Amino acid sequence: MKKTILLLLLFIFNFSAKSQELEMLLLAKDDASLLIKNYMTPVMEGMAYSLNDGWYHTAKTHKKLGFDITINTNAAIVPKSSRTFQFNESDYQYLTLESGDRKIQAVMGGNNNSTIGVRIPEANDYKVAEFDMPDGIGGDLPLNAVPSPMIQASLGIPFDTDISIRFLPEVNTDDVKGNLIGFGVKHNLMQYFGPLDRLPLNVSVFGGFTTMNITYDLASINGLDGNNQEATLKFNTFTIQTIASLDFPFVTIYGAIGYDKGTSTLKLNGTYDLEYTLEGSNNTVNETVTDPINSKFNANGARGTLGLRIGLGFFKIYGDYTFKEYNTASAGVAFSFR
Repeated sequence: MKKTILLLLLFIFNFSAKSQELEMLLLAKDDASLLIKNYMTPVMEGMAYSLNDGWYHTAKTHKKLGFDITINTNAAIVPKSSRTFQFNESDYQYLTLESGDRKIQAVMGGNNNSTIGVRIPEANDYKVAEFDMPDGIGGDLPLNAVPSPMIQASLGIPFDTDISIRFLPEVNTDDVKGNLIGFGVKHNLMQYFGPLDRLPLNVSVFGGFTTMNITYDLASINGLDGNNQEATLKFNTFTIQTIASLDFPFVTIYGAIGYDKGTSTLKLNGTYDLEYTLEGSNNTVNETVTDPINSKFNANGARGTLGLRIGLGFFKIYGDYTFKEYNTASAGVAFSFR
């Protein structure tokens, strides 16, 4: 959970560690939310897609009170088209490109050479600050992928149905708080087809919901005056799928089609006391902004999954690959008791 939090908050860390650059960015007011959204989209969308995977490794449901415990990791691969974004000055009221490329590397991209200027219309369009865009970290992560490890438990209940819960151990320190929890339901359809339920074929419908919340205290590192300064990230994801599997004694081949939906937000809350000097003068202006960043993200679309599971008694090992906007690889081990 801590590694996931550090990845998601990388952009905030980059600016917060340099309080002058964070201050300059916040002078851009509403433009700051748009710039952060463009930069952070690969991680925020990638995490939303990743959280919708790893729910199952067969369409077969447990017998009543049968259960399994799974340790799973998903990795959503960021496509090349999402690793950069175009800086269009017409999209911004306060920001201009001072130097460097208009195609800027997003957080899952490479190194940047772009310098952004901040101009304040109330100050007769004087430039009051500039900052360098932080580099991406895509080259430091295998496959440019956004990971989401988790633990999951499933229980068989009547009517050929499984209920599942997934979670990560909660993080609660002086600076960071985070939690992840999800719930899923799988219902086997073969019971409605008479003699066909004796075949090794199983077909089920599945629905799952996952939510993750992270809060990071910025006051301890950014050095800016103000109150209640924190970064918050929230993810809500939902998936609905039809699963089919061929379940043999030692091998299971499974696949699914369905639809993913995910929404997420990145916010900077609190008050920030900012100061800037007008270009070409010694005039200093003080300004306080409240809750300056509110960036929203969506990750929706169809999906298709293919996977393989190998079973050795109650011990299972599996892996699958999901085709969608951010293709996702999943792998894990399960301890299953039917």
